[in-house]
Amino acid sequence: MKRNFLLLSMYIILSFISYGQEEKISYNGVNFYKKNGDKNEFRGVWVASVANLNWPKKRSLPPREQRKDFKEILKEIKIMNMNAIIMQVRPSGDAIYRSKNAPWSRYITGTQGKYPGYDPLKFMIAASHKMGIEFHAWFNPYRIALNDEEFETLSHDNFAVKNPETVIKYGKKYYLDPGIPKVRKYLIEVVLEVVDNYDIDAVHIDDYFYPYTIEGLDFPDLDTYKTYGGDFSEIKEWRRENVNKFIEELHKEIKKREKNVKFGISPFGVWRNKQDDVRGSETAAFQTSYDNLYADVLKWIDMGWIDYVIPQVYWNFGFSPAPYEKLVDWWSKETSGKKVKLYIGQGAYKVGKENWENPDELINQIYYNRSMGIEGSAFFDIKSLLENPYKLKDRLKIDVFREN
Repeated sequence: MKRNFLLLSMYIILSFISYGQEEKISYNGVNFYKKNGDKNEFRGVWVASVANLNWPKKRSLPPREQRKDFKEILKEIKIMNMNAIIMQVRPSGDAIYRSKNAPWSRYITGTQGKYPGYDPLKFMIAASHKMGIEFHAWFNPYRIALNDEEFETLSHDNFAVKNPETVIKYGKKYYLDPGIPKVRKYLIEVVLEVVDNYDIDAVHIDDYFYPYTIEGLDFPDLDTYKTYGGDFSEIKEWRRENVNKFIEELHKEIKKREKNVKFGISPFGVWRNKQDDVRGSETAAFQTSYDNLYADVLKWIDMGWIDYVIPQVYWNFGFSPAPYEKLVDWWSKETSGKKVKLYIGQGAYKVGKENWENPDELINQIYYNRSMGIEGSAFFDIKSLLENPYKLKDRLKIDVFREN
């Protein structure tokens, strides 16, 4: 018994000694250091409400259970020494908060437009702040419905129902048409309603602007282009300008109201490939943020329209079409000297799956980020961390995010 106690004591002492050192790591042909973080490092996690991916666990749970489940998520975030939750408040043309602009979400009650008996967002913000966790309100602006069944059961007060001319179906999903000025005005009102009425720390927009391209299927907005795109000789340039206007105007209006509310974007991890643009990254991505989603993120960074950017670099070291290390280097270079903060989006949902069988992959990505001077990470998603593949959750709380 005494011998075991002495061995344990020695292990703890050695762990603290090694934690203070910067160990050199060579991983998949890349060299960097095992560098410690600090309490100011951004450590965020996405919590998705769409299709009940993360919260609530299922539709129509009683409010008491919904609140309990959310508190459990916060508890786990705190245990892992993380400090920010990116909570999806507008999953699909709806709201998980009291709104005059959007109906209550079907993912809370099972029926779009049905009052859940309390204000989830008000509760979530208060609970997060009580635990010292930043609350980033995550909006998916354009998506209306994931399929025909959802679209056919939209509530009567949904903007898409009242304004059917603004709706486009692409593949199986339904979207608000980004090319219609009325849509842009409405979406800005949607976000500002939350900024005005809730004590959020940030507005967060994900990677969905124009939808990802479906091979062999054009986005059917030619009529909108003919109506509103007269100043543009190419439809692609017009689409990009529609998104630019939305981001610029939204940033301006947020700062008018609350200067301390941050505005962040988490774009697809590849802006453009170098073969298509001298400013692009050394990648060969099939789709890019600029060319397929019409999101010119570098312009937003250059113009100071966003406060932080979290590119979704959901690939592994050495992945030939989009190597993790090269993309982190590229984003670091493109944000250097700019006002925008750079964090990296980590693909926790891939751990243990194809190309991610190495238990050190994501852990080493965090150490690589620190070696590059990156100021933090965000993980998609909370469920993936709590499933604890390769003891990932344990390694985060015991080592990687252990406070100095």
